[in-house]
Amino acid sequence: MLTKREKVAYGLGDTASNIVFQTVMLFLTFFYTDIFGISPAVVGTMFLLVRIIDAVTDPLMGALADKTTSRHGKYRPYLLWLALPFALCSVLAFTTPDLSANGKVIYAFATYTLLMLAYTAINIPYSALGGVLTAEPNERVSVQSYRFVFGMLGGLLVTACTLPLVNFFGNGDNAKGYQLTIAAMSVLGLLLFLLCFAGTKERVKPPANQQLTLRGSFASLWQNDQWRILCVAAFFLLTGMVLKNTLAIYYVKYYLLRDDLITTFMTLGMLGNIAGCAVAQWLSRYVDKVKAYIGLQLISAAICIGSFFISPQQLWLAITLYVGWCFFLQMATPLLWAKMADTVDYGHYKTGIRITGLVYSSIVFFIKLGLALGGALAGWLLAFYGYQADSVQTPAAAQGILLSFTLFPALGSVVVALVMSRYRLTVARVQAIHQQLQSGQSAPAHAKVPA
Repeated sequence: MLTKREKVAYGLGDTASNIVFQTVMLFLTFFYTDIFGISPAVVGTMFLLVRIIDAVTDPLMGALADKTTSRHGKYRPYLLWLALPFALCSVLAFTTPDLSANGKVIYAFATYTLLMLAYTAINIPYSALGGVLTAEPNERVSVQSYRFVFGMLGGLLVTACTLPLVNFFGNGDNAKGYQLTIAAMSVLGLLLFLLCFAGTKERVKPPANQQLTLRGSFASLWQNDQWRILCVAAFFLLTGMVLKNTLAIYYVKYYLLRDDLITTFMTLGMLGNIAGCAVAQWLSRYVDKVKAYIGLQLISAAICIGSFFISPQQLWLAITLYVGWCFFLQMATPLLWAKMADTVDYGHYKTGIRITGLVYSSIVFFIKLGLALGGALAGWLLAFYGYQADSVQTPAAAQGILLSFTLFPALGSVVVALVMSRYRLTVARVQAIHQQLQSGQSAPAHAKVPA
């Protein structure tokens, strides 16, 4: 059993990550379009192009972490080594030099790419660390619940404080306000990464005689059919989730016509996220996490569909449904990340090779691909429906924002539920795999999930 202190320490790492992740998801599109002055179509395309770079860097980072040997372990040392570079890249991405239109695009592309590279380099090992803290399935859900509660606290900090701090630091200069706000948050994130490093310990080790090659690692990864299912589910999940969260600020400002409530709307949503993550461990005690995950996706889809029929005058109903969506969707998040650790065990059982970093990094790549596509879709859809920055929107643009904020994310959740219906690593099956691994047994060739 892990101590609460260690679970909290691990969770602080996600607080640090979410200070940047949530800022990118919630504010970066708006920052680029309304502060830096880049067209939404260009922003959408830029988000997607950077993911092409991630196609290479994410799995390479996971493979590198798996091969790392240090006195601090395989994954923990990256929190120490990269906390400062990550903070610096975050500030650069929210800096607005006085450049030409093309110069702004080049600068935004370069700094956003650096930010995502730094995020990959620190977040992949951090994510993999959660898979080696403990081998016990229920403890894994607990660890991930702590992680995402504290992660969402970072998101709460972002939603509650970003715009007020922008106003405070900028004093009318929003560009300066964003830069100084992110600088302050980045310093906090740096300190939290160091606390995470100091308060955790790696316990689950690979086989003593394991010799990893890049080709062998990827061959082993591809044999893991349950891993493939999680990759597809993660992609569609993040596409829908990021599309909705990116458009939240536009939905409040241009559909509900209450830009004075943007901070309140997003902060209440983040409180829903935190509550959902906190309840996940309780839910996993009574419902198998595979069935629970599918059910939560379907509930989230139903809430999104209901939101489509809300008029701008039904303000508090709109807020309630958004908070409900955040609650149920984020209740599923710790379950997803606990399943990632289970697929590591399954891959170890099936192939005899344990590649924690590569499994996590490859799934995180699909998460980031969904993050990019969701952000890109937001930009493309805004452009398609004729959005004009900081102006009164046409009825077609306002309706387009509503449609993109509600029905398209609902479709994403339905697809995730369908994909996860093929996932077979229930709690009972994961426990059977653990017993066989502890007894030194490997799976026979071409083995399926044990019954």
